[in-house]
Amino acid sequence: MGTDLGYQALEQLRRDHPAWRLLAATHAPLVIAFLQRAFITPNHRSLAEGALVAQLEDLLFELRQTLGAEAFPRAASAYLSDWSGDERGWLRRYYRDDSDEPHYDLTPATERALEWVAGLEQRQFIGTESRLLAIFELLQQLVQGTETDPEVRLATLHRQRAALDAEIARVENGELELMDPTQVKERFFQVEQSARSLLADFRQVEQNFRDLDRAVRERITTWDKGKGELLAEVFGDRDAITDSDQGRSFHAFWDLLMSPAQQERLTNLLEQMLALPAVAELEPDRRLARVHYDWLEAGESAQRTVARLSEQLRKFLDDQAWLENRRIMDILHGIEQQALAVREQPPGDPFMALDDSAPQVELVMDRPLFSPPFKPRIAQQVVEAESGGIDAEALFEQVYVDKLRLAANVRKSLQRRDQVPLSEVLAEHPLEQGLAELVAYLSLAAEQPDAVIDDAHRETVRWTDARGVERQATLPTVIFVRAAASSAG
Repeated sequence: MGTDLGYQALEQLRRDHPAWRLLAATHAPLVIAFLQRAFITPNHRSLAEGALVAQLEDLLFELRQTLGAEAFPRAASAYLSDWSGDERGWLRRYYRDDSDEPHYDLTPATERALEWVAGLEQRQFIGTESRLLAIFELLQQLVQGTETDPEVRLATLHRQRAALDAEIARVENGELELMDPTQVKERFFQVEQSARSLLADFRQVEQNFRDLDRAVRERITTWDKGKGELLAEVFGDRDAITDSDQGRSFHAFWDLLMSPAQQERLTNLLEQMLALPAVAELEPDRRLARVHYDWLEAGESAQRTVARLSEQLRKFLDDQAWLENRRIMDILHGIEQQALAVREQPPGDPFMALDDSAPQVELVMDRPLFSPPFKPRIAQQVVEAESGGIDAEALFEQVYVDKLRLAANVRKSLQRRDQVPLSEVLAEHPLEQGLAELVAYLSLAAEQPDAVIDDAHRETVRWTDARGVERQATLPTVIFVRAAASSAG
């Protein structure tokens, strides 16, 4: 069942595997604590560089207050650049199609390391009965699902029907067999662990599709034969991934999860489970009630990776200038081949530089016409200063509204529901900077595509300014919507 790892294989894993390098790193506690706080605990698939740098700066500030100013002297951006490099491989740095800002995501190896470290803590409860029952259930499904004898299958179904009839009779007589609190807690922990493990598996599935995309791009770059042969190999690899055990399992899971009936059933079951008294005593994470929406978000990320692979193939098929510009294509392929050759050992200094990515064109008609210069007439006049002093306090009373803090308030309110009006957000987080802060909330709603600004309905917002005067403003109804919920709908 397992792989027999010898000394050489283990030595190579220690040297090359990112998870092992993370566990053996000097600042492993810093890296693991930060990645756990930024990605795993709030369940973020990816984060923009600005937001991630801000979170890391906050953590470094806290640690320097405790460990001293010399602890972790580098800047947060430098740490992120180091952790996403090929020497570490703990973060994946990439650019999204809709943004020019770099984004970061955990690599599958890093998530496995974080999961292993979290498993080192002593669990308050280790269930064995539910896992044994799960093994029996899987064995029964395996044996029954592969049975080819109709008589054996009928005998099994008759036994199951007899057991169900007996249970129905007991329930009709008022004999209810209920789980005790220990059994309820045991099955809850198993559900929670399986749900979070499934989220971690999605990163590995997405990485496998990303590796396929990279292999296809490299093959197109180095290909020197006919287009038909290349397409045959590329589509063959694509079909091999789709028809593999992992590919078929992923598509079956995706089809099941995309069913509205299954989503509604899963939502009801999760809410009923969290409402059980034995489970409520454990103070579970309420986000578990929406874990299937997190699965949807993770699955969509894997689907987008597959879409990029298809887009790469489409661009290759649309290349109509292959024969006419063969010389240009050969030169470009030569550059790409050299780039691939030096990818593992890049040169220390830049070996190529471009002044600009596009030429600058200046047309004659773009030049403005001549206009005579304006010659002002200045009359000398002595202006006497006022006798009273000038209050300089107004120069320093500048108002700066932190939109990142306001966006965090909105996200915090959306963690417990699908949508929340602006009035409820202000009830939880009252205005501190008056009208300027209210305008910033409206700006956030205008920037978010999922937010709703209803001009047909009005609402009144009240606050108290710095002088103790109560203010109010009437504005359209603003509703913030959770992004995952809107996409699922």
